[in-house]
Amino acid sequence: MKNPELVAQAVEEFGDKIAVGIDAKDGLVAISGWEEVSSVSALELAEQMCNKGVKTIIYTDIATDGMLTGPNVSAMKQMADSVSANIIASGGVGSTDDIISLISTGVEGVIVGKALYAGKVDLKDALYRLASTGGEKC
Repeated sequence: MKNPELVAQAVEEFGDKIAVGIDAKDGLVAISGWEEVSSVSALELAEQMCNKGVKTIIYTDIATDGMLTGPNVSAMKQMADSVSANIIASGGVGSTDDIISLISTGVEGVIVGKALYAGKVDLKDALYRLASTGGEKC
């Protein structure tokens, strides 16, 4: 957000190998290590990044990140429906059911962090269940 031209230069040099992370709280972009919440909407920033050629956005809902209470499914769906980039959902996953709940949003993938370390998600089981529900791309 602070240096969009750097993103444009990186995309020019590295193409679709560049992924941009957008962290948001209540739909607004959080910056400076989540210390500040800007007045820019996550959707607005995502569109700007798409216009710079970004093909992948990692979208983190910081209100749910690390809480293991479930992802913000509606925010992930809204982001996936609103921009042309592939969206990787991040934040809140606490179970395999949470991962499954993201399939219908249109996200391309899911980051599962703390839930793996805490033993809340068994990777083998999650992959099996995803494959059996048509969520292979997640």
